[in-house]
Amino acid sequence: MTSRQSWTFPELKMSLPQWISNALPERGHQFDSDESKMMLAITLSKLNCEYGTGGPFGAAIFNAKTGTLVAPGVNLVQSLGISGAHAEMVSIALAQKTLGFLDLGSDPNTSYELFSSTEPCAMCMGCITWSGITRLVCGANDADARAIGFDEGVKALNWIEQYKQRGISVDLGICQEKAASVLSKYKEHGGLIYNGRASIFN
Repeated sequence: MTSRQSWTFPELKMSLPQWISNALPERGHQFDSDESKMMLAITLSKLNCEYGTGGPFGAAIFNAKTGTLVAPGVNLVQSLGISGAHAEMVSIALAQKTLGFLDLGSDPNTSYELFSSTEPCAMCMGCITWSGITRLVCGANDADARAIGFDEGVKALNWIEQYKQRGISVDLGICQEKAASVLSKYKEHGGLIYNGRASIFN
């Protein structure tokens, strides 16, 4: 009789790139406008490309009451080899771990808003729905991402209205040109367009 072999699986671990700490302001810094918050997300997307740690997408979650940063996020699909490691997903997960609760809408004293350098894909839109985020702000639009070859998935045409019904407000096109420029440069410099059938392990 042969002995039964046990299952072994790789460890799932997600960490932000080391360079991010130097890209952030001092803890407690108050961002005073949508533009300043969005520029942080765009800067993260740009640096993520320059350091070669992922795709051209950045995100950040802020305390809407104080304007302080709760959690940054960058796309880690390439570095982790995990298709779900989008910038929005990373920032939401980090915010939940930082704050110590799953529902980011459960605190009656404040609310949390997500700034994304590019309009979220279908996967991230689902995650945002259940995260408790009460406001989504986007830079580059869906068409900008699709224009360089990224598959954004199937999204309802009335998704903004659907979000509104769930208590999530949406603002589009904040610093859109600067955000879209990061996408264009990523494509121009030969950045990997890692859709479902693209190999990221070569």
